[in-house]
Amino acid sequence: MPRSLPARRTLLRATLPAAVTASLVLVPLPGAVATPSAGAVIAEVYGGGGNSGATLKNDFIELANPSGAAFGLAGHSVQYLPGSPGASSKWGVTPLSGTVAAGARYLVAEAAGTGGTVGLPTADATGSLALSATTGTIALVNGTEALTCKTAADCAADPRVVDLVGFGTAVVHEGSGAAPGASNSTSVARAASLADTDDNAADFQAGEPTPVNSKGETAPGGGSGGGDTGPTEPGPVRVHDIQGATRLSPMVGKTVVGVPGIVTGIRTYGTKGFWIQDPNPDADPATSEGVFVYTGGTGPAVKVGDSVLVTAKVTEYYPNSSGGSQSLTELANPKTTVVSSDNQVPAAVVLDGSAVPAAYAPDAAGGSIESLPLRPGTYALDLYESLEGMNVEVRDVPVTQASNSYHELWVNAREQDPRSSRGGSVYLGYDQQNAGRLMVQSLGQAADFPAADVGDRLTGATGGPLDYTKFGGYAVQATRLGTVRSGGLEREVTPAGLPSELTIGTYNVENLDPGDPDEKFAELAAGIVTNLRSPDILALEEVQDDNGPVNDGTVTAGATVTKFVEAIKAAGGPAYDWRSVDPVNGKDGGEPGGNIRQVFLFNPDRVSFTDIPGGDSTTAVDVTGTGKRTSLTASPGRIDPADEAWNSSRKPLVGQFKFHNKPVFVIANHFNSKGGDQGLDSRFQAPTRSSEVQRVKQAEVERAFVAKLLAADPGARVVSLGDFNDYQFSPALQTLTKGGVLRDLVNELPASERYSYVYQGNSQVLDHILVSPAFKPQQTRYDVVHINSEFATQASDHDPQVVRVKP
Repeated sequence: MPRSLPARRTLLRATLPAAVTASLVLVPLPGAVATPSAGAVIAEVYGGGGNSGATLKNDFIELANPSGAAFGLAGHSVQYLPGSPGASSKWGVTPLSGTVAAGARYLVAEAAGTGGTVGLPTADATGSLALSATTGTIALVNGTEALTCKTAADCAADPRVVDLVGFGTAVVHEGSGAAPGASNSTSVARAASLADTDDNAADFQAGEPTPVNSKGETAPGGGSGGGDTGPTEPGPVRVHDIQGATRLSPMVGKTVVGVPGIVTGIRTYGTKGFWIQDPNPDADPATSEGVFVYTGGTGPAVKVGDSVLVTAKVTEYYPNSSGGSQSLTELANPKTTVVSSDNQVPAAVVLDGSAVPAAYAPDAAGGSIESLPLRPGTYALDLYESLEGMNVEVRDVPVTQASNSYHELWVNAREQDPRSSRGGSVYLGYDQQNAGRLMVQSLGQAADFPAADVGDRLTGATGGPLDYTKFGGYAVQATRLGTVRSGGLEREVTPAGLPSELTIGTYNVENLDPGDPDEKFAELAAGIVTNLRSPDILALEEVQDDNGPVNDGTVTAGATVTKFVEAIKAAGGPAYDWRSVDPVNGKDGGEPGGNIRQVFLFNPDRVSFTDIPGGDSTTAVDVTGTGKRTSLTASPGRIDPADEAWNSSRKPLVGQFKFHNKPVFVIANHFNSKGGDQGLDSRFQAPTRSSEVQRVKQAEVERAFVAKLLAADPGARVVSLGDFNDYQFSPALQTLTKGGVLRDLVNELPASERYSYVYQGNSQVLDHILVSPAFKPQQTRYDVVHINSEFATQASDHDPQVVRVKP
């Protein structure tokens, strides 16, 4: 299931690249010309560490990965050759390990000098190469044996060379010429786009060293104080010049001098720094007047209302490149001068239904929208980008995702977006985005942040700089918070079933294991007994093995289930019996070591389980017999567990039950998660839902099994339920219901009630109950029981469901 991951306070930085379409440049001059690197590239080289006049103590080599997949470095190395190699010159080698994540950086620390005052951020690899400050050649090599080539042509012909950079007067380089020369105080680095044309002269430029490691951490320091270290006069560049009219700054990589602005907000945790805004805007609504100044280190020495001048390097920061996040234009390594204090902060831009467009994002057929001109009057994502870093405000808005322990909640600033029956923003289709969703994060103390549930309202004015978060979504970094007015939301209780009805429920119990607090077991049990009214059959998802995330090969879950059954009895529920199939260790995904699986609980006073031997973790259950004699070959069993559709994912658990002497086949599901999908607010539009491919395959396998049951007995009573990790309008659910084999009951609810999970302010469906044609609409009563997803206090992040049927 896709966790609604909170944007933690300890956000780590990464100055990450935009998506790159590299082109092969044909050059007439001899040089090392190869196919432009598709994975990792050399992003920056610095050889002046510890030398006279240097700030940094060490030389370094920085790699970057502009591709969409991680690049493994096992067996790779970085190697160094002097700029003018002689007969006795040899390549120096630093072995590498680990990976460069998609869109991330990787820092290799090399030799230290005797000078310098600032250490590198924690290196991902360490070597002892003493690089020249002015000239040399660096190669990223698939192998750890030293290269032997000493000419550009020979190195280009060596297939082990992944990427190569010659700088200064280096004889060995790529393309028409070497990169510029560097110095004790400058490095050579690629542009922020990481374009690799295999021409060092075109791809690299000299500038201030900016080492970044795989965690996104940069070197401590960079001026944040005043005095004679900062600028004394305004320069020619203004914030709107830096931001430009697209998502990427036209000045990225350049140092801007004396940029004026008023401090509108300060962040003293995680990504430390402050926002400034120009009180004298231009006339272009596409160009933001605000920008974040990243100080790092001990944080900024400024106050809200200070008028400042900032000299810094323009960068683009991608909080979550693997999810296709938007970028943030920032000013890095700043030197700041406070000109005056206690100035009025620029007036906030009010975000409401008249300001936020209904259309969410431009469509680039899955490509990047970064180069498209911003149209803030047409698309909500363009509006938010055009206000990046600026002082914004929402007023009297509904809470659409409850507050969490990280002092966050979501609201909807656009009253026209469709509402759920209980006050949230209901998500009804890929073409029906809720454009007004915004996160609110507190910049103040924890005590300042209100507790709120969905359906409450945040009254008054809530405002601050508009930011973009690591886990996706634009966020108001609140310097001022409104007051919560309760909507009186209560946890639902499903209607009681009739004695003639079989009640079947599903509940994702969120990584339940014996080590969880007794309070969690008690809360989940109370929900089953009180709110679900103790279903006759209950399918549980995310039940972990007997020692939870301890990764020691344990796969049994008897202790977990027994503790839960006892908690249900203590809450006044029945003495449930249970069935399950232990997975193969480490093969079903989920939290490493946890071995999550589905489990059937059933009330033996109301329903019997038909035990049929032969079911195990690797044997596929089949169908035997016809008509009323139709049966499973194993119960409990797993549906086609060896099929590739279930790789690193939970296999459906199927069981045969009897109610009033009639067979009922129940399938408990937990399809693969949405991990790896690009977000709704991705810079790639429409976003790629890569995980969807596997869920469609899973749906095809399961549908074929159900079709086989129905071919044997067209009147077979089949209930398929659980956490499908997908929406009612998704291809996976459309596959399951194709041809009327199964009926998805959530579609029979009013649109405003179709949700079981809340993520990024959207109330959406991930959990389903589907039934075969034997269960006529007049014989089914279905309910999503809202007891978790809308509340600040949750026993699980999913709402359970129940159906009452008359076989």
